[in-house]
Amino acid sequence: MPTETDQLAEIRRAVRALCDDFPGEYWRAKDSARDYPGEFVDALTKAGFLAALIPAEYGGSGLSLDEAAVIMEEIQASGCNGGAAHAQMYIMNTLLRYGSDTQKSEYLPKIASGDLRLQAFGVSEPTSGTDTLSLKTRAVRDGDEYVISGQKIWTSRAEHSDLMLLLARTTPRDQIEKKTDGLSMFLVDMQKAAGNGMEIKPIRTMMNHSSCEVFFDDLRIPASALVGEEGKGFRYILSGMNAERILIAAECIGDAKWFIDQATRYASDRNVFARPIGQNQGVQFPIARCYAQMRAAELMVHHAAKVFDEGGNPGEEANMAKLLASEASWAAADMCVQTFGGFGFAEEYDVERKFREARLYTVAPISTNLILSYLAEHVLGLPRSY
Repeated sequence: MPTETDQLAEIRRAVRALCDDFPGEYWRAKDSARDYPGEFVDALTKAGFLAALIPAEYGGSGLSLDEAAVIMEEIQASGCNGGAAHAQMYIMNTLLRYGSDTQKSEYLPKIASGDLRLQAFGVSEPTSGTDTLSLKTRAVRDGDEYVISGQKIWTSRAEHSDLMLLLARTTPRDQIEKKTDGLSMFLVDMQKAAGNGMEIKPIRTMMNHSSCEVFFDDLRIPASALVGEEGKGFRYILSGMNAERILIAAECIGDAKWFIDQATRYASDRNVFARPIGQNQGVQFPIARCYAQMRAAELMVHHAAKVFDEGGNPGEEANMAKLLASEASWAAADMCVQTFGGFGFAEEYDVERKFREARLYTVAPISTNLILSYLAEHVLGLPRSY
């Protein structure tokens, strides 16, 4: 393993110590009941981990994205699920970079302290998916307010968030010069919106990620909820999406480490035909291959984070990190189930739960095929494929 700074090593130790209080039994109970792991999120908040990217002047930790990535990686490597809270990390980037001084002063200290949760990111829609520029949710200016109508989907944690970062169209597509214009970002107070033009409906999925549909029917929000300039919202979320992909990639590295560790332990302890199954090359080679794949992806993740921290545009690096890490995680998940055999399907080992959770990240927050399309067009200069 590479030599880390004392700071990163201390972050790992502190996260691991916190996660030790939330063993597999806790997560199995939450998964079975489809409950939100509020106690875990509260513990992360109290320890300051969810305020990692908030500057110290607003009550946060003021850490780099590379350090924040280590937090998310270690959560997953401990067998926990950072999906319950990871959005607060990457949503923060848009507010930090483009929010007004008033917005940052009003919200960031409360988010850092845990008085407010910024967990909901309203972007995807049923008819547009990843084609963000074709979204249909509208925000129309009416005096000192905006009136919002439309629908969002896969807005995870919407039921457990006080604030939502919402992307909506403020200028019709036939009235804009560039297709990237006309979308705007809003910071929505969900406590005020609930029952006053906003309705949330949970979506039951194969993993416990508290996913939801959110419906807006003439929801009125103050004009002061606008983040940055009207019509520039798509540009604002791009840097946030790079941070999102890097942090999700770090989670995938953590998952891969967990699967590899579990498989290694089991293969060493499980005896069949009077010998450990890990003595067989047919068992040990897949574990070793997954380890090599994980380590290569891990290097890409930290490289992408450092490009981000240095102020560069890590579009290429963030996408490659997400691609390689999600594939490494999924390969390790499949290998782990195969190593455990029938016991891999038993809830008590947590492999099946983590297996289901790991499957998500080759699809979301951006699919593998779209990453390949991005690399082909924007890096290799091939013709646009869509």
